[in-house]
Amino acid sequence: YQRRVRGGGNEAMGKDRIGDGFKDSGKSHRVKTNSAKQKAKRASKVVQDGTQRNPKAFGVYSGVKAAKAQKRTLDRAQRKDHVPIVDRAADLEPAPYIVVVHGPPGVGKTTLIQSLVKSCTKYNLPHTKGPITIVSGKKRRITFFECPNEVGAMIDLAKVADLVLLLVDASFGFEMETFEFLNILQVHGFPKIMGVLTHLDRFSDGKKLRTIKKRLKQRFWQEICGGAKVFYLSGIRYGRYPKMEIHNLSRFLSVMKFRPLTWRTKHPYVVVDRVCLLYTSPSPRDS
Repeated sequence: YQRRVRGGGNEAMGKDRIGDGFKDSGKSHRVKTNSAKQKAKRASKVVQDGTQRNPKAFGVYSGVKAAKAQKRTLDRAQRKDHVPIVDRAADLEPAPYIVVVHGPPGVGKTTLIQSLVKSCTKYNLPHTKGPITIVSGKKRRITFFECPNEVGAMIDLAKVADLVLLLVDASFGFEMETFEFLNILQVHGFPKIMGVLTHLDRFSDGKKLRTIKKRLKQRFWQEICGGAKVFYLSGIRYGRYPKMEIHNLSRFLSVMKFRPLTWRTKHPYVVVDRVCLLYTSPSPRDS
């Protein structure tokens, strides 16, 4: 009996709620407007129909500043353009590019060449006597020359160098040999030059090291040109420079582009790797 009464009460209550006016009040179902689907739909409408866009949202606030920004962009693009130069070299297998390593005594020229050869060929070079040629890419070879501190050798290598690595002892600064070789390079076509700062492990203070790097880089830019590439080599480990620093330098050497110099086309040259004198025993008739 109790169950029947309770059920009847709920049924009557449900009938009363139906008649309370919930359906007849005129309230419709409110669609959720901030769902991801609705946001995507509104975004598509804004993109397709331009009437909902604000024309002043991305407008120019100052015409003078916009003109300066546009002029600066065009100037930067113009600096990268070069006048095309016809390379008169034969289309056969390209000759190796000559990289001259120059610096005062004790700056680390031999160690740098040995580290580059180790990075490219995995071979431990015992000495750097004479030119050393390695394969740095599919169609690129590089020949390293260690320039001695002699005026005759500097002049000869300045005539044939495609790239010059100027080593500078950061703990001492620029020396007279570096400025002499720069003057010789300017007379002989002025090839590409990159600076390499060594002996950076002698600075224990980080602030002083940053100051020295900035000062030497600004001095190097003053001598060569603004923005010239400068590499930093820290202390020697196990007889070689750090692996990642040498890897960055070798990677830069393997992908950089060399433009043919006008001075070279007007002044032909020949690089003699070695000279062999062959003596034959004199015949009895000649004697």
